[in-house]
Amino acid sequence: MAPNPKVGDRLSYDGAICTVRYIGEVSGTSGTWLGVEWDDPARGKHDGSHKGVRYFNCRSKSPTAASFVRPTRPAEKPQSFVAAVTEKYASELANTNVIKFSNKVAEEVGFDKIHRKQAQLAELRIVIVDGARIASAYSEGDERISKICPKISELDLSRNIFQRMGTVVTICSELPVLRSLRLNGNRFQDILIDEGLRDAQTSFEDVTDLAVEETLMSWEEICYVANKFQSLSTLSASANQLSFLPQTPVETLASTLVSLDLEFNNFTTIADVASLAGLTSLRNLHLKGNTISTITQDPSQDLPVFPAGLKYLDLSYNQVSSWAFVDALPTCFPGLTSLRISHNPIYDNPDPEFSTQSKSLTEEAYMFTVGRLANLKTLNFGTISNTDRQDAEMFYLARIGKHLAAVPEGREAEVIKQHRRYAELCELYGPPVVNRRKEINPAFLEARLVTVHFTFHTLGEKSDSVVERTTRIPKSFDIYAVKGIAGKLFGARPLALRLTWETGEWDPVAGFDDEVEDSSDEENENEKQEAVDTDDLGETSQLDGKTGKWVKREVELQDGPRQLGFCVDGLEARIRVELR
Repeated sequence: MAPNPKVGDRLSYDGAICTVRYIGEVSGTSGTWLGVEWDDPARGKHDGSHKGVRYFNCRSKSPTAASFVRPTRPAEKPQSFVAAVTEKYASELANTNVIKFSNKVAEEVGFDKIHRKQAQLAELRIVIVDGARIASAYSEGDERISKICPKISELDLSRNIFQRMGTVVTICSELPVLRSLRLNGNRFQDILIDEGLRDAQTSFEDVTDLAVEETLMSWEEICYVANKFQSLSTLSASANQLSFLPQTPVETLASTLVSLDLEFNNFTTIADVASLAGLTSLRNLHLKGNTISTITQDPSQDLPVFPAGLKYLDLSYNQVSSWAFVDALPTCFPGLTSLRISHNPIYDNPDPEFSTQSKSLTEEAYMFTVGRLANLKTLNFGTISNTDRQDAEMFYLARIGKHLAAVPEGREAEVIKQHRRYAELCELYGPPVVNRRKEINPAFLEARLVTVHFTFHTLGEKSDSVVERTTRIPKSFDIYAVKGIAGKLFGARPLALRLTWETGEWDPVAGFDDEVEDSSDEENENEKQEAVDTDDLGETSQLDGKTGKWVKREVELQDGPRQLGFCVDGLEARIRVELR
């Protein structure tokens, strides 16, 4: 540690990095203390206040990011970038020995190794020196970076003890083929007035991938830094406590940035990131792990509209609980073809009024999402085939029919208003069956009768035909009696008939979970990369003849004394009659 620590110094104690925020006395104690903010907010004991007295403020919003340490506590020695790379990738260079025999050199152990290791350093393409206590580009006696390791194309400088971004500029200015730079977990100071950043464009001119996660930089600071990267296509700014993105000059980013990662921040609405509409080349937007629940804070606000080039959106692990949110996505993201929205409350309970089987809730949510979003090609990393879409839309339309049946005819418009694609789906598949139950006095005979629509398939010499008959049967009749009625209606022996109740509902078939469930988090990194090409995924990636994931639910009415009223729902039923 420096002999005279100053506010702003970056220190490392046993691998735990902190920033000095205060130097002075603490009430109730003797001597001088250093008030520090730890990079790991779980390491501290308070937020800069002690026993009701505030001594300093932290960047972190955590209540346990700060603590006090004595200036005499030994800190680990900082090092230069050159020393860190040499220590990690060629540490054995200094350990060379000479073997002599009769005062003559028989072998210089390590001499060839030195040249080999030096050559290896010069050939390094990927360098990871995170957590290496790097504070400067050079220390006294270091060779030029351009001479030691000039071929670095991917560089990870995360979680070091830099104070200024200008130090990173100095390092990168010596790396002519650098393409990827990771600065996660650093705590850069005074970014907007850092002289070292003023003419940094030449140092970063070919870098396409930048990560500044967990740096606690403001959006203005992030954009100020990112604008120095003239070829930047991918920017990751996760876990920076961002809750709103103000309008900020984006300069070259508007035409170069393709993928933006804003995961694990503090956004609550889509409108919080509306300023991203200025990024006209943006194709992938990652908003996983925020607390987004609505499109706008105020329902009267205009919906934000993003460029049509934005194809992929990740909203997983948020707080979306309304299908109105999903319905608004095509307006906000007119080019959306790929969506990840799993692990939201709406997937836990997609249709409270009619969803009863917990094991099929995820499947129902999947079907509703596909049915509501006509242009979607992939959902939760799964490709939507033609069969998938047809099954989902038919299921969704049938469920709308259930909602219509649950309200009086005069209130149908209220239900239809909640389903933007209703008219479109009716045009494709016809209107859904609406079996509206009438309010009947249970004491009346009508309340004890079921209107049964029988359909009987007859086998003729030339062709099959369907005969339909309708009758009313008391709920108390058992299945034997129902078969007797069907036998009389169709002139068949009752016990030779099979009766099947056609419920009009849909059930998932086996194998659904393998394709619908969201992928594991361990695969996310690869899948994010694949998401760049999602709009090129066509339905031809699955066989057109593949069996649908949903089938109409039918229940065979087994011979027995069970009453009809316990076998079918409601006061109306459709029963198929077949010869065994």
